[in-house]
Amino acid sequence: MAKKLSKRREALLKKIDPAKRYSVEEAMATLKELKSAKFDETVEVALNLNVDPRHADQMVRGSVVLPHGTGKKVKVAVFAKDAKADEAKAAGADLVGSDELIEQIQAGNIDFDIVISTPDMMGVLGKVARILGPKGLMPNPKTGTVTMDVAKAVENAKGGQVNFRVDKKGNIHAGIGKVSFDTEKIRENFNTFVEAINKAKPASAKGRYITNAAVSLTMSPSVTLDTAEVMDIK
Repeated sequence: MAKKLSKRREALLKKIDPAKRYSVEEAMATLKELKSAKFDETVEVALNLNVDPRHADQMVRGSVVLPHGTGKKVKVAVFAKDAKADEAKAAGADLVGSDELIEQIQAGNIDFDIVISTPDMMGVLGKVARILGPKGLMPNPKTGTVTMDVAKAVENAKGGQVNFRVDKKGNIHAGIGKVSFDTEKIRENFNTFVEAINKAKPASAKGRYITNAAVSLTMSPSVTLDTAEVMDIK
């Protein structure tokens, strides 16, 4: 038996044309009409890419710093020593250390959203790779989280960096701001994020790269976008 929709959900669905492929401008305006929660909902993007991530040359992964941030407070942990540890602290890192941080993680205390590491500390981090990896927290050069420039990495993380990675089915999801943002700021964040995805298109990917694109709020139905327009954002 089909689950009955809530009155709130039904009201929101009436504001969306399911057969329509919305322009980015129309979609951003529509999102404002879909606000229904008591909290500041996140604006979410969902893309389906015509890639097979089982092949290494078709993996889409990277990071991008959104011009207006994500609206989310991010807690950053940095694995570094000596001068680099001092740089991380000065840049605003919430946790900085080495073996003591490893012990915290092994004890199940994972009170951070992003992990940054200098290259020389990656051997130490290998001890907790099985814990951090499944949570998407393991530092990686492709996302700028393995670097000697820890200050810049901390600033990016605090300033609105979004990491992305295609899943096994070719999907990418990301939060790109809050519904309280001005419509123009949401659009600029969206364009910046999609531009990064388009630039990350693998050379081996054939045919239409973005097969489906949609935006939504935390508690709203999704608004389907015109994929041709989305692929033109460069």
